[in-house]
Amino acid sequence: MTDRVRIIEGEYKKGGVPVDVNGMVFTMTKGYVLGSRGGYITVDSTEHAGFPDRNIRIMVESEECFQYVDGDEPVQQSEQTDDEIIDGMRRRFKMLEALTEATKGGNIRALIVSGPPGVGKSYGVEKVLAPHELLADLGGKSFEKCTVVKGNMSPLGLYVTLFNYSDRDNIIVFDDCDSIFDDPLSLNILKAALDSKDKRTIHWNTDSRKLKDEGIPNSFTFRGGVIFITNVKFANVRSKKLRDHIEALESRCHYIDLSIDTDRHKMLRIKQVVRDGMLDTYGFDDGEIEELIEFIDGNRSRVRELSLRTMIKTADLMKAFPAQWEDMAEATLMKLGR
Repeated sequence: MTDRVRIIEGEYKKGGVPVDVNGMVFTMTKGYVLGSRGGYITVDSTEHAGFPDRNIRIMVESEECFQYVDGDEPVQQSEQTDDEIIDGMRRRFKMLEALTEATKGGNIRALIVSGPPGVGKSYGVEKVLAPHELLADLGGKSFEKCTVVKGNMSPLGLYVTLFNYSDRDNIIVFDDCDSIFDDPLSLNILKAALDSKDKRTIHWNTDSRKLKDEGIPNSFTFRGGVIFITNVKFANVRSKKLRDHIEALESRCHYIDLSIDTDRHKMLRIKQVVRDGMLDTYGFDDGEIEELIEFIDGNRSRVRELSLRTMIKTADLMKAFPAQWEDMAEATLMKLGR
C-alpha cells in the first residue's frame, strides 16, 4: 500500500520561492531522509494543481512534521520506545565525536553541528579536542592548536582568526557564533577557507590598519579545520540573499543535525546523560538521581529551559539545600504564572 502523508510543518521551494504546503496531503515516494541541508521527504506532486508534474522534496525538520493518513484520517503509527530513542541519541553523539576526531586528524575539512541549546553539542566536541588544545612545542615556540570563538564576530575579525589558525593541524570552533551566518562577507570568507580546492586562498581586498599593525597579509592560504556549533536550523533560513551563501557553505561541510526537537526528545536526552554519569561528582544515591529526573520531567512545561543546564542547576540546589531544593527550583528555574 502506498503511503499518504499530511504535511504538518514543512516547506517546498518552487523556483527558489517558498510554497505553503502545510495541511496538504501527498503520496510519499521516499521516506524521511536527513541530508546535508536538513531533513526532507520525497512526494508525488502531480495530483496538485500548480505543482510540478514529478516528484518533489518537501523540507521537514523531523518525522513529527508530517503524519500518515488513510483518506483524511490519521494512521496510528507504532512509536519508538524511550529506550530505542535513547539508543539512537547515543549513536548520534558517538557519530559527533567520530566526526570531530576526523576533523582533528585533517580527514574532514569542516563540520556543522546543529541542535537546540543545552543538549550537549559543545561537550561532545570539547571532549575530543581537549588534548588537542594543549600547548605544543615546535622549534621552541609554543602555540595553541585550537581556539573556540563565541559571540559576535566581524568579517575582519573572522579573517584575522582564520589567519592565526591557518596551519594544517589547527582547528577553529565557532560555538554559537551565529552572526557570521547573517553576514554575506563573512560567508564569502568562509566559503574561500573551506573550498574544495587543494589550495584555499583567502583575500582581504580593503585597506585595513588593523592588518598592517598586526603584520597580517592581505591574502593567505588556509589549511586548518573548522567546526560550527549552532542552534540554527539551516533549512529554515528564509533570506534568499543569505540562503545561496548558506547552501554553498553547507556543500563544503559535513552536517550533523542532532535531531532533538521536541520536549520528549529533550527529556530523554537529559535522562540518558544523567544515567550515563553526568551527576556522579555530586555523590547522590540512585534514589536522589531518580528524584531529580522525575522533578524535571514533571515540570518540563514549566521550566524556562528544558536542558542539561537546568538539570545541573537543579542538582546544585539539591546539594546546597537538601531540605528545600524543590522550593528553590520553583522560585529560580520555573516560569512565572504557570
